[in-house]
Amino acid sequence: MHQQAWPTYDPKYLEQPTVTLVIQVDGKVRDRIEAPAGLGKEQARELALASERVQRVLDGRKVADVIYVPDRLVNVVTR
Repeated sequence: MHQQAWPTYDPKYLEQPTVTLVIQVDGKVRDRIEAPAGLGKEQARELALASERVQRVLDGRKVADVIYVPDRLVNVVTR
């Protein structure tokens, strides 16, 4: 047993096809959505702003900036 080789692994099985993005408005968590891994900033922005919960919180306020941490977080900053 002690002379056997270590088992090998295939990195493709460690990759996850989807991630959970945390959506914040002005630093407060408002929603969590499932999104494909490796999503670009513009697509993440569109998903965040399309969320019904985010729309209720925005309630007509203007979006000043959107901060995106890939595969983790979208923070919508308002004026």
